[in-house]
Amino acid sequence: MTLAQKTLEIAIAQIGVEEIPRNSNSGPEVDIYLRSVGLPKGYAWCMAFIYWCAQKAALQNGVNNPLKKTAGVLEQYRSRLHLVVTIPKLGDIFIIDFGKGLGHAGIVEKVVGNIIHTIEGNTNDHGGREGYKVCRRKRDIKTIKAFLRL
Repeated sequence: MTLAQKTLEIAIAQIGVEEIPRNSNSGPEVDIYLRSVGLPKGYAWCMAFIYWCAQKAALQNGVNNPLKKTAGVLEQYRSRLHLVVTIPKLGDIFIIDFGKGLGHAGIVEKVVGNIIHTIEGNTNDHGGREGYKVCRRKRDIKTIKAFLRL
């Protein structure tokens, strides 16, 4: 299994994890995601979730994690331009830039036309960038700044 496939498999197993209490950027699992990038509870965690999934997958596959150890979505993007691809596929990481330093990220589960089906942390059923759980979402490719390939 490739690193991207293993990362996606691990992310899928986390679906349903929620912050405790809601909207706290904290909780048993969320705190683990944040600690994986060296942060205490209370920070936005969508990229920390992705890093944790990729790190766990890399350890299981006996390879290095190509991602930077950061919870910063745009910092991850800027530091990993060599991983950028334009056409998404399973296991890619999507990057959204909301401006003013705000971003959101998730993992592509599948691509159907111009829609990506994703697994995302720190979101909600409405797709907010500051949600409270790990869940499946659908996003239009035109809203995505870039894709990173593991």
